[in-house]
Amino acid sequence: MSSFSTSKPVRVAFIGVGAVTAYHHAPGLRLDPRARLTAVCDADPNLVEKRKTEWNVEIGATDAIELCQSDAIDAVVIATPNDTHKPIAVAAAKAGKHVMCEKPLGLSGVEVREMYEAARDAGVVHMTAFTYRFAPSMRYLRSLVKSGALGTPRHFRSQRFLDWPETSWGWRQYKNRAGAGDLFDMTIHRIDFAIDLLGPIARVCGAVARFAERTQTPDGKPCPPSEVDDWSSIIGEFDSGATGVWEGTTLAKGYHRDGFGHEWAEINGSEGSAVYRLHEPNTILLGKTGHDLAPVTVPDEFLKPAGSPRDPSEGAPATVFRYDLMWEFISAIVEGRPAVPSFYDGLNAQLVADAVLDSYQRRTWLDTPPAVI
Repeated sequence: MSSFSTSKPVRVAFIGVGAVTAYHHAPGLRLDPRARLTAVCDADPNLVEKRKTEWNVEIGATDAIELCQSDAIDAVVIATPNDTHKPIAVAAAKAGKHVMCEKPLGLSGVEVREMYEAARDAGVVHMTAFTYRFAPSMRYLRSLVKSGALGTPRHFRSQRFLDWPETSWGWRQYKNRAGAGDLFDMTIHRIDFAIDLLGPIARVCGAVARFAERTQTPDGKPCPPSEVDDWSSIIGEFDSGATGVWEGTTLAKGYHRDGFGHEWAEINGSEGSAVYRLHEPNTILLGKTGHDLAPVTVPDEFLKPAGSPRDPSEGAPATVFRYDLMWEFISAIVEGRPAVPSFYDGLNAQLVADAVLDSYQRRTWLDTPPAVI
């Protein structure tokens, strides 16, 4: 993987320019002087024209596969429905474009493996948009685990509770387009950072459930009912011997927290415990035997990536760290190195998520070996 010339900006195309791109990727890219937004693409031509004007972009398109062949772009960011990720990512990689893709990377591990192998074989930078790895308290938590400050990790615990309306999720509530619901949309993030913190997950026992029918759109129009889970849970065992418990739901009434919901990720080690929380991402909770968990300010070096021009004191803390995804993607391109997290990380998380669904159907524990490169 060769480094990118720093004499010209990395020319980026956003494929899928809805809320996620507007919230995370566009403001993140605007902060980076090494890159330029050159093209926008979406199935909705009206949205394409709107974004071209809003973001002052030269190229607008509705055909993602065709755009991937363009000599006017160097990299793509894919934020489209889950069932379209694989064909777009594979086409981009084969055309020599660097690729960042929203999670889940595909509808199954089979699809994600094809995406990973296409990007690997093409020698392009590939990145999975696992946003929460970039939260300052999560980065600090990782350093505490890796340095041995918590002793030997014994338990991992994750809660992600959202208080969302029970109206339609659009394409996200149909299996042929989304694959799964909360498990693929939210819990897969927590699977990823658990693996990043504690290493491979050896086996899981999982369950999913659907409570909301979602037969009406937000504006009151009827629609087919949801087919996917709005609650998911996992019990897991890591290769290291540590244990893990995950629970996610979109139906936790009273957990609004300004739209960010409740997130709690905890590690109990032989020497101490540490907790990451989304709504206060610049503070971590730490505790040792004989003491209560207490807030500790995250050290400055973990507030943003080295070299990033982002000012950690500006903006809502639970929002602005999300911009660091783009900084990592462009940094990997410019520096000629792999991005973190990569499609390989996305594949490992997908294999675990697939095993959760299989485990629930079979009502048994299942081994979840890591992907083989």
